[in-house]
Amino acid sequence: MSNTSSPQTSDLRPEFGLIIVGDEILSGKRADKHMPKLIELLSARGLSLDWADYVGDSPERITRTLARAFESNSIVFSCGGIGATPDDHTRQCAGKALGVDIVLHDEAEALIRERMQDTAKEQGVPYEPDRHDNVHRLNMGVFPVGSRIIPNPYNKIPGFTCQGTGGGAVHFVPGFPVMAWPMMAWVLDTHYPHLFQHEAWVEKSIVIFGSMEATLTPLMEALERDHPGVKVFSLPSVDHPEHGRHIELGVKGAPEKVAHAYPDMLEGLKPFHLKFGPELVRT
Repeated sequence: MSNTSSPQTSDLRPEFGLIIVGDEILSGKRADKHMPKLIELLSARGLSLDWADYVGDSPERITRTLARAFESNSIVFSCGGIGATPDDHTRQCAGKALGVDIVLHDEAEALIRERMQDTAKEQGVPYEPDRHDNVHRLNMGVFPVGSRIIPNPYNKIPGFTCQGTGGGAVHFVPGFPVMAWPMMAWVLDTHYPHLFQHEAWVEKSIVIFGSMEATLTPLMEALERDHPGVKVFSLPSVDHPEHGRHIELGVKGAPEKVAHAYPDMLEGLKPFHLKFGPELVRT
């Protein structure tokens, strides 16, 4: 049995992952908005998304996907499938992936009952805790044993966090962006501020015409070898509206490191006698 008591707190930089659950995404009925938002949330904290999985409403496939996430050292956000309708399987699959039971979480139950009372008051009707639909709503608070809740500022129905077996954690939030996005931000700011990169970061690149990535690969490898802490990137394009077919070659990292690596990159490009476009700087 895994320990699901607390999120990952290692000082090592883990990977950040995203799991999107739902047939509606894979069928094209809805477009995923969570990945670009999570990229934005991570970027604002000096972090980046390392991987993403999309999975339909198949319990077996969801369980396998979550099992891989729990076995990794990744910090993972799982969006969708935590409701209480027949096509919502994520809570049950999380328990199976961890090999633990799912039970009604005390704090989640209190929050869900509070939400039901608020709704009854708004509608001007008495709160009936034993009414069938109200009892059914408590299923939204049935989580794997040892889970910790994620507060939901929109309607109080919480998400939950499970610690993985590989040192990471999976944070489960609803599929609705209005709920999921502030909940993901809360998780990052509450559990992972020690991972935030507060140092300045810069990218410097140049547009290159008439070359292939394979030709430039030895130069890219040499730059990363000679400048530890700097990442080299190559972004090819075949139909750019302004530059047409080209490669954007650049380096990114701390400003003082990029200041040394970028001139070396330009110097290394001279023997190729290439045609260059504009230089780009992003911070």
